[in-house]
Amino acid sequence: MTARHLIVHGRVQGVFYRDWTVQTARSLGLTGWVRNLPDGTVEAHVEGPREAVEQMMAAMQDGPPRAAPTHIDSRNVDEGGFAEFARR
Repeated sequence: MTARHLIVHGRVQGVFYRDWTVQTARSLGLTGWVRNLPDGTVEAHVEGPREAVEQMMAAMQDGPPRAAPTHIDSRNVDEGGFAEFARR
């Protein structure tokens, strides 16, 4: 198991990015959360099997059709023991 804290930059607010993140993370069996930040970025905590987390991070570089992520800041963090993946 691994956990990552992510900050996604680019056009990621107002384009269904959070809902898409929830759906994608749940489909990969991941837990954690996602939320908008006041500076226009999206913050997420993603945890689960390393391969699934890596898949999620790769998918987040593209996002849903109207999104245009430019880059993702990522760091390893401790697991939070979440029961599901939720939108905050």
